Amino acid sequence: MMNDRAEADDCWKPVIFDETDATQRDALDRLRQDATLTFLDERETQRNGLRALLPSPEQSLLDESDRWVFFPWRKTVVAVLGPHSYRHLRLDRNRNKITLAEQNSLGDLTIGIIGLSVGHAIAHTLALEGICGTLRLADFDEIELSNLNRIPASILDLGINKAVVAARRIAEIDPYIRVDIVEDGITEDTIDGFFDGLDLLVEECDSLDVKVLAREAARSRRIPVLMETSDRGLLDVERFDLDPERPVFHGVLGEIDSTSLRGLGTRDKIPIVLDQLDASLLSSRMAASMVEVSETIETWPQLGGDVQLGGATIAAAVRRFGTGAPLPSGRIRIDLDTHLDALSPPTPTRRTEQPSVATAVGTDPSSADPDALILDAARRAPSGGNSQPWTLAREGNIVRIGVDRSRTSALDIAFRGSYVAVGAAGFNARVAATAQGRYEGTALTDHGVEITVRDGTPQPITDRHLLDGVLGRCTNREPGTAEPLDADIADDVVAAAAAEGARAVLLTARESIEAAAEILADADRIRYLTSHLHREMFSELRWPGDLDPDRGIEVSSLGIDGADLSKLEIVKRPDVMALVDAWDAGAALGTAMRDRVLSCSALVAVVVPGSTAEDYIQGGCATENVWVTAHLHGLAVQPVSPAFLYARTPDEHRQLSIRHAEPLQHLNSRFRSLLALDNTESVALVLRLGFAPKIGTYSRRLPVSALGSG
Repeated sequence: MMNDRAEADDCWKPVIFDETDATQRDALDRLRQDATLTFLDERETQRNGLRALLPSPEQSLLDESDRWVFFPWRKTVVAVLGPHSYRHLRLDRNRNKITLAEQNSLGDLTIGIIGLSVGHAIAHTLALEGICGTLRLADFDEIELSNLNRIPASILDLGINKAVVAARRIAEIDPYIRVDIVEDGITEDTIDGFFDGLDLLVEECDSLDVKVLAREAARSRRIPVLMETSDRGLLDVERFDLDPERPVFHGVLGEIDSTSLRGLGTRDKIPIVLDQLDASLLSSRMAASMVEVSETIETWPQLGGDVQLGGATIAAAVRRFGTGAPLPSGRIRIDLDTHLDALSPPTPTRRTEQPSVATAVGTDPSSADPDALILDAARRAPSGGNSQPWTLAREGNIVRIGVDRSRTSALDIAFRGSYVAVGAAGFNARVAATAQGRYEGTALTDHGVEITVRDGTPQPITDRHLLDGVLGRCTNREPGTAEPLDADIADDVVAAAAAEGARAVLLTARESIEAAAEILADADRIRYLTSHLHREMFSELRWPGDLDPDRGIEVSSLGIDGADLSKLEIVKRPDVMALVDAWDAGAALGTAMRDRVLSCSALVAVVVPGSTAEDYIQGGCATENVWVTAHLHGLAVQPVSPAFLYARTPDEHRQLSIRHAEPLQHLNSRFRSLLALDNTESVALVLRLGFAPKIGTYSRRLPVSALGSG
């Protein structure tokens, strides 16, 4: 074994044993007979960690045979998972900063590193992140005590080659990463072998002639070069793979070759180093130190923190290179001191709660202006995202409610959702006129609803029940208790839809509600992942202090706790959703919808016989009657209509989302089958009915004067 110090100093490769191989098993048994060796076995902990991963690993990983790894310099043998399962578990916490596909691609890179002071931190970081398959390390120098301000070695490593120390540290992180070292550093004799097969070079040596020599070799082989200089986080990227004619060091040193730089002393190097780094942009402390080189200090200073930053910076550049992300030739400074100089108080992210908004104008219907009450009742109708897509006008004895086509959205295909909202507004106006004893009739047109009222003094309102339901109706998004719906309530809901010429399809069986919950959750996920649908969804939300508070949905009415409100700050970001979509992930995006639906007592779909404007307006009347009826029974009501609700053709599903058109169409088909609809029927709206705590926040409404009232 390793009894000789010189022999031990040269040892840096782990020895891996697979007990399924008879020869390797025999060699391992011989090691077990050596009383000077320590054996460590934590395989069960590793296996438990592997089994606990989400999603569950493939069976081939769970079945992979274990290995034993001998670290001669440690005189220790360690049991570990096999190479594939080891990598899968060790790098699991990289997700989704690095996707599995990106991790596999990066794991194929062969990266050379010249200079193992700053280079040690870089090699270590690349190994930590698993963004290399092979590392090739070159340094002729040995660890000295003065290196321990920046190289994470120890006094036990003094006198050992820097590349050997780095290789050992990497082996103890991941024995499966291949590491090759060149203990003589880069010379005319070693340069060809070192560069053979490299994908990328990281150059961090002190010798100017080797710096230029390495770039000349890289350029001739079209290998890109990265360099991090530990002052103000200076990063250089030279893409010789894309531009093999570009001058070394970006041409800042003019025409220069490696032979002219050999043998220069530290003082002679300084002018060239200053030109290469741009003396005017050095940190003041580095620039002042340059004046003292060879006088009060031996060479230029380096800090351990700056070196560690260099490791992180190079790793970020390697990730870009290995995944094909933009990484042009150039120079940038990632200066932490500059960023620290810019410290300032953060902008509060938690919104101040806004006082709840009670029912709007006309709380006392018996004393309100008669015409104003009718229009006020109309504007209280529900609409998608509280967009209030209607115009309200009184012309003689007719109250006209039409579609405001400027207040539409991508979900509102062919203004079908707007027609439903107009129908609901018409129902409310009719109820108010009827309560006054002034109602004469309703006409549905392809433009909207016309309510005819009688002239004269309104009769005293004696039956306020339905009108109170219209004025008090609200959206209650609080989770329910899933308590079964009483049969008499269910009958009243069905009758309410039938009274307006529609039919209510009521889902009360748990298996039906569960099936609907999955469909609606999947549709909600797609809404988050489709950029224009996502943008419109969050444009509907109103936070305290919003400049347009009379439309949209108040965040305080969403029925979610502080933790979920904080999550909104994440899911509202388009860049985040774009990544989740690219990963084909985001199952959690439908969780809120799924949970709300599963907590309900019933789902009701208001169904109309056709798909004309009149059908949807009629469906709006029926929806409002169903909603008011449920509200008067004390039920919490929330619209949970899926993104595909108003799409009927393949083109209309593509209009919703080109990328997700086919899944949306499939979900639509499943939902219609669940409701047992025929081909001609349409769904006006889907409501969640349940038993939940009452709320005190109501969506605001625009004043009648802003809705085109005459």
